[in-house]
Amino acid sequence: MLQLGVNIDHVATLRQARYKSGHDKIVPEPDPVLAATEAEAAGAHGITVHLREDRRHIQDRDVHTLRKTIRTKMNLEMADVPEIVAIAEALKPDEVCLVPERRAEVTTEGGLDVIAAKTSLTRTIARLRKTGITVSLFIAPDLDQIRASADVGAQYIELHTGSYANAPSAAATAAEVKRLVDGAALAHQLGLRVNAGHGLNYRNISGTFTIPHLDTLNIGHSIVSRAVFVGLRQAVREMLEAMKPYPG
Repeated sequence: MLQLGVNIDHVATLRQARYKSGHDKIVPEPDPVLAATEAEAAGAHGITVHLREDRRHIQDRDVHTLRKTIRTKMNLEMADVPEIVAIAEALKPDEVCLVPERRAEVTTEGGLDVIAAKTSLTRTIARLRKTGITVSLFIAPDLDQIRASADVGAQYIELHTGSYANAPSAAATAAEVKRLVDGAALAHQLGLRVNAGHGLNYRNISGTFTIPHLDTLNIGHSIVSRAVFVGLRQAVREMLEAMKPYPG
């Protein structure tokens, strides 16, 4: 069964828009921990959070509280930088997804260049796996990057679906789907497990159903946006319903 990881970063984005520092009498809201609880209650298979270097949304206190609270699976997105790697080693989430990170970007804009960062990634992945953490790499569906992901010791890849989600025409969409299909097939051949995410929503998710070997779709913005109107539990349930036709 195709699983859903709910990314709750933008619940924290809303909180940080108002509460950027501690308050003695006001409890900052909305609370990402409560959001995780609601998502799990609706049937989510895991919770994803991105602890960025600039702490623009999720804060250190969030990840530590979430680690104690989450009852499904915690997926920590993070850059391959010493400070965050050390936090992950101490926190021991179920899974880490290493992603590229730039201060100027609104959200993660592309996949890791695994080939260029091979030495550092090999070292970091070994450190994280030594603590029992499953490691994934967030990459474009590029065959050379997929081969490099296997070489550096990753257990999973997460295919970046942004180019699919933003394709400007039907022909471009079909081409992006083919890249994702071919990438997932190669990853499976190499012994990698496959997740996917970025830009997926209730309208375009069905286009991913031809991608083979998918374990988990990690989706955040569209679910949080839908939750504004119907509540988080209902938004998660609707996404799970939309995912049901995936053939496996």
